[in-house]
Amino acid sequence: MPRRFVIADVFTDQPFSGNQLAVVLDGAGLDGAAMQAIAGEFNFSETTFVLPPERGGDVRVRIFTPGKEVPFAGHPTIGTALVLADQGRVEHPADEPVLVLEEAAGLVPVRLRREGGRFVFAELEAPEAPSFVPAPPAHELAPVIRLDPHDLVTTHGLPEGASTGLPFLIVEVRDRAVLGRARFDGGAFERILGGTPHDHLYLVARDGGPGIDFQVRMFAPGAGVAEDPATGSAAAAFGGWLSERGGLGDGEHRFVLAQGLEMGRPSRLEVTVVRSDGALAAIRVGGGAVIVMEGTLLRD
Repeated sequence: MPRRFVIADVFTDQPFSGNQLAVVLDGAGLDGAAMQAIAGEFNFSETTFVLPPERGGDVRVRIFTPGKEVPFAGHPTIGTALVLADQGRVEHPADEPVLVLEEAAGLVPVRLRREGGRFVFAELEAPEAPSFVPAPPAHELAPVIRLDPHDLVTTHGLPEGASTGLPFLIVEVRDRAVLGRARFDGGAFERILGGTPHDHLYLVARDGGPGIDFQVRMFAPGAGVAEDPATGSAAAAFGGWLSERGGLGDGEHRFVLAQGLEMGRPSRLEVTVVRSDGALAAIRVGGGAVIVMEGTLLRD
């Protein structure tokens, strides 16, 4: 049966930048194998399928990379919520309505913001509290990204694995110049990280540039994504790491991340960490999206 889809660029306010997302508006009747095949046909870092709710949310959403289904991802969550709002499927009357997406990792609330009568910004709340796993030492990881060990920073407690629904191995590099020189080495990855839980590699540099707190890159070859131009789930995991490992006090802490510059698809992600009474209260990740095309799937 024909099925409508929308393609949006996410974590940007400019077309042909940010991270591409295909949203299949009616996924009912498709099984996982069909969804995986369709995601491979689009070949974006993620494709989402909108389904009727089952757990009290507004919609159920399944998320696929070209290689596998994932339980949670940031730009698909933000983009799907804004696409549904653009399609008139958000019925909440509030100025900043909250759309609840049922994802495999849990219920994900997404707050939408209007400007000039249109929804242009969305902010998700991470579905899980942060969890951490040890990482190999920096000198072992450096070959995976074709850098020297001295290019990696260990004084802040990284590298370390972190997750708020999808795990990432967070590695700090010395500066933006080093970040730009990083190149993923598949052979070294298999030799050093193969068989471990670390199949999403997230690089961060603290000298983000004017108005930017961190510049980042993300490689996920195990998911069929050579490099991702914007990764909201990684930003959420990093926010969790900053909360629990970064010495943040009580209050609301906001960070702006830049990603995708090396790919020619600049992206802007806003991360908010809320702490109260010495504990993490919330991690939020927000950004915009621009719809660039619509179409119809003729085969499923």
